[in-house]
Amino acid sequence: MPTYRYKAIDANGKSLSGTLDAPSIPDARTILLGRDMIPSEVTEGTAEQGESPWARIQATLNKVQPRDLILFTKQFRSMMNAGVPIVRIMTVLESQTENKALRHAIASILTSIRQGSSMSDAFEKKPEIFSHLYCSMLRSGELSGNVPSVLDRLIYIIEHETKVKNDIKSALQYPMMVLIALGVAFVVLLTFVIPKFVDIFAKAGLTLPLPTQIAVMMYNILSNYWWLLLIGIFAIIMLLKGYFKTENGKLNRDRFLLRLPLMGPLFQKSAMSRFASIFAILQGSGVPVTQTLNILSDTIGNEAIARSFNYVRDKIQEGSGIALPLRTAPYFTPMVVDMIAIGEESGNIDEMLTEISKHYDDEVEYAVKSLSDAIGPILVVGLAAVVGFFALAIFLPIWDMTKMVK
Repeated sequence: MPTYRYKAIDANGKSLSGTLDAPSIPDARTILLGRDMIPSEVTEGTAEQGESPWARIQATLNKVQPRDLILFTKQFRSMMNAGVPIVRIMTVLESQTENKALRHAIASILTSIRQGSSMSDAFEKKPEIFSHLYCSMLRSGELSGNVPSVLDRLIYIIEHETKVKNDIKSALQYPMMVLIALGVAFVVLLTFVIPKFVDIFAKAGLTLPLPTQIAVMMYNILSNYWWLLLIGIFAIIMLLKGYFKTENGKLNRDRFLLRLPLMGPLFQKSAMSRFASIFAILQGSGVPVTQTLNILSDTIGNEAIARSFNYVRDKIQEGSGIALPLRTAPYFTPMVVDMIAIGEESGNIDEMLTEISKHYDDEVEYAVKSLSDAIGPILVVGLAAVVGFFALAIFLPIWDMTKMVK
């Protein structure tokens, strides 16, 4: 369906502009009139007149950040609590949303709702912005008639996951900067410092020790075959990206990540926290268990653990409870399984899942701190190894030269 830009005046006399999807310009004008807006200009395309090509590229590449989605959901919830009709809510959100990609998505959702789609169906047409979890919870809110409560839970999930991701990124940011600096220093020493000393040693007729020979060999490879190295690195990256898009590639990658020392336990605890919090919220929203596991499989972010959800779902459909198949599924800790079993027996599974989520939130924070504490000594060892290698490569021949002079 074509996209049109419009300029219009609302019922309060305020000038508005934005985009909407419609079959034709007359249909676009009709939609605007239905929104209590008087169109003054409707043109085809998503870019405003006079907008630079760079601005158009920016609009295309503009991504919806978690903070944009959180703000949108909070505004959505507030107006739903106030009893504002859904069409009016989407109209207001479209006019005041700053992110261009999100504003375009809201306009598309509004058009779909006006054409008779349900709210959740309209949101599902924008999967690049609104996840399967988001749309499924909206659907459960529609069915139960309690959309504001569901939006409250969605806000919690998005904020919680954003916090966990930011904590992990913060823990990895410093070591990544140090590793990049070490790599740059290694290349600079190898390409600019070592060759000058090697010329001096060659003129002196020294037999180079092993560290110096290794450094010279690396320099020769880097100086003569740098283009081949770049092609090889690029080819490996592209092959890995293509492989990781396949099901087996995702599975093997995620299994490898879960086996990593320090990082593996952090990923597993983060997944357990996400599993418990989303499971508790979906169960409290009235979503069936099998559908909940389908949603978790799509949103957990780890293919290896997602396969476990599929296994558990199949067992539940055969008549098993939740805890029994979890005992034989990989990656689920005994604590998770035992607490879910207790929740099933007592009928308080939502409460138990919430407690599991709180416990693993604390575990994730502790694991992030432990990772930060452990990375420091590892980086010191790496730095010492690099410095020690070049010190041996340079000073061992110098030591031999001093002995010759004596």
